[in-house]
Amino acid sequence: MLLMTVFMLLLAAAALWGLGAIWFQGPGNAVLRLLWMAAWLLWLAGCGFWGLGRGLPAVSAALWVVSLLLMLTWWRQIVPSGRRDWADDVAVHMQLQADGALADSRQRVLLKNVRNFRWRSDEDYDVRWESRRYELAQLASVDVATSYWMGPAIAHTLVSFGFNNGEHVVFSIEIRKQKGEQFDALAGFFRRYELALIAADERDILAVRTNIRGEQLRLYRLNMRQSVMRELFMAYAREADSLNDKPRFYNTLTANCTTIVWQLARRVGATLPLDWRLLASGYLPEYLNSLGVLTPGYSLNELRLAGDITERAKAWQSSAEVSDAQAGVDFSRAIRAGMPGLENTP
Repeated sequence: MLLMTVFMLLLAAAALWGLGAIWFQGPGNAVLRLLWMAAWLLWLAGCGFWGLGRGLPAVSAALWVVSLLLMLTWWRQIVPSGRRDWADDVAVHMQLQADGALADSRQRVLLKNVRNFRWRSDEDYDVRWESRRYELAQLASVDVATSYWMGPAIAHTLVSFGFNNGEHVVFSIEIRKQKGEQFDALAGFFRRYELALIAADERDILAVRTNIRGEQLRLYRLNMRQSVMRELFMAYAREADSLNDKPRFYNTLTANCTTIVWQLARRVGATLPLDWRLLASGYLPEYLNSLGVLTPGYSLNELRLAGDITERAKAWQSSAEVSDAQAGVDFSRAIRAGMPGLENTP
């Protein structure tokens, strides 16, 4: 009896999954997809009543399993694509190259397509993709940013790498939106979005969230060895570069802005246990604090308050007398004013 109950619950869950798959990936417009969903439910119900009404529950179970296998066969035909009418801010993937000046890519790398947009609104911006060289021996810091856009439990996670010359580059895992497309967390379970891993200037990817989208953004300095910083930086860069040849789907649960960070960190040897706060990403700082990787000597509340860069980012203004590169350095320095953990950073 227990096994039959479990079996029926699994079939019910699979049937509900099939409804979501049809709604988000089925052919035709909304009306046609609703008809397909109704047909799916009627077919499953018909199989059940037909077999059970004749005292043949095994036949009903077999028909259900075959139906689900056919649904999965169709589902496997849905593959990620690198060719769509992408939104401007995710239109190109980063490319990783070893710098010709030093053949050893562990020392110096060239990142092509680093985003450095100038945002006036979400619809009004200057498109700027740049090539930038980074000497990994000059890596000085790693900061985790959490940007809150839907209550305290949900935040977007970004990771910023800082160098001795004051430059920063941020890696952000996002959906690769098509033009006019909006994020839907439920759709993210059903292969609706491809994955984008953006490398960007802080004045772009942090300021657009605080200044344009009205999000609250906090920075937390990680207590990390320089050798691990290099490995994590290269893990990010290689993962972003790989999307040029092997597009991937975003998944709200298994391949999102936080879980992929966790996967990359584990890939370079970090011991990070599974935790519910990886899914409720707004509580990621609590998770990191429990691991002892945040700036020591401060409470989490002190780090949270001092790392809130929202108003500092809004207040900062560039001087017309400095170069664009220097303005980026000035912005990064200004938003970190008063943050703990900067004492040993050049």
